This record gives sequence, C-alpha cells and structure tokens, in this order.
Amino acid sequence: MRKAFVAGNWKMHGSKASILTLVSGLNAKVGEVGDVDIAVCPPAIYIDFVNRSLSTGKIAVGAQNMAEEPVQGAYTGEHSVAMLKDFDCQYVILGHSERRAIYGETDAQIARKVKVALENGVTPILCVGETLEERESGVMETVIATQLDAVIAEVGIVAFEKIVIAYEPVWAIGTGKTATPAQAQEVHAFIRSKLAQLSADIAQKVIIQYGGSVKPDNAAELFSQPDIDGGLIGGASLNADDFIAICKAAG
Repeated sequence: MRKAFVAGNWKMHGSKASILTLVSGLNAKVGEVGDVDIAVCPPAIYIDFVNRSLSTGKIAVGAQNMAEEPVQGAYTGEHSVAMLKDFDCQYVILGHSERRAIYGETDAQIARKVKVALENGVTPILCVGETLEERESGVMETVIATQLDAVIAEVGIVAFEKIVIAYEPVWAIGTGKTATPAQAQEVHAFIRSKLAQLSADIAQKVIIQYGGSVKPDNAAELFSQPDIDGGLIGGASLNADDFIAICKAAG
C-alpha cells in the first residue's frame, strides 16, 4: 500500500517574516493531518531558517534544485547535494517544468541530477509533464516517456524504488486550470504502466504525485484516483490553512 505524500514547492516566494508566519501555522495544525508524508521546499537561502523554525518532526524539508556536479567546486551560484544534506534536506525537486523551459535543463542533465541525489541519499522528486501544445498534438505520452527514459537509462528501473515522480501538466501550473481527475488519472496510470513494462513490483510501489493548481476544493477528488498518491503543491502551499487542508485530503 502506497503512502500519500504531499510536498509544497514555494518557488521564489518568501521572506523571513512571511515564512515564520507560514511555518508557525504549519506547526500548529499539522497534528490534524493523518498518515501522510509531508515536505516543504523553500528557496535554498531559507532552508536552514525553515528547519530551525519547524517544531514538528512530521514535516520534512527539501530543496527546489541542485547542481549536477557531485562535488564542490568552481560553480558560481550553484549548491551541491552535500550542501543540501548538510542542512538536513531529505528531498530535492528535479526537472520542474520551469527549470526545463526557463533555464533550458535537458532530460540528460536532469537524469544526471537524479543519479547524484540518489547516490547521496537525497530523494528526488522527479517532475514530468507536457505542454498544452504537446497534449493537443497527441504526443503527450511520447514526451513523458522520453523524460522517464532518460532517467531509466541513467539509474535503472530499480532506482525508482527511491524516486518520487510528480506529474505536472505544464498547462495547469499557476494558470488556475487543473486537469480533471480523469485526465490526471489517465496520465498517472500511463506512467505506472510504463514502469511496469520493466518491473511490475516497482511500478506498484512508486509514489506518483499530481502537480497543477491543486486547491483545497479539488484535492480530495484528485487524490481519490487510484494512481494519484498525493501532490506537489505550488501556490496553495504558501498558505498554512490551504496546505494543511490539502494534506488532510491526501489522508
């Protein structure tokens, strides 16, 4: 039985004051959530502040990105996996559509980052998904399969026991549009079936989150789908009440 997992991606949002308010709300309310794994992924500069502000062991901390270089070195502006571990990061979001589209990260680069994270005991949250144009032109499955194949080629199918997948339809991120539960389930089932071609056992174990304008009022219906195991939450994770409501829905 897969355990639901909800992670908050704060993106480039926050200040010490606003984060303290948010984390205080999470500290106060997380006890209301059932048996759900929870993480928050603040901007890197605030990771230590968030860790020190959390008073509960129920919420893990993750990062939004990391360098593909496995060791420290002359990489101005980057942060290594060792640095993340130094500040108790348990997760790292890799391959988010904004990193792919805005910063030009390739499938191969993302796959190498996944490998580095795994080799250093940090759980990757691997994002895959299609644009609206790709969906409408009928190549959605090909796009997602290609994104997954790059990682499979780099680390092998067995490694997916320690990888979280987040399906994020690019057209539903920050737009207010949400894939219907049926649309989301269809893609989650496709992802699981693709992995099952290599290992049915691992395919049944892998956590597949949905990400794309998840809100308290649509979370329960999305999470009730058989292949949706929680969510990677953007805007709603910046509000303690909304995020906790979504976590409750996952439970």
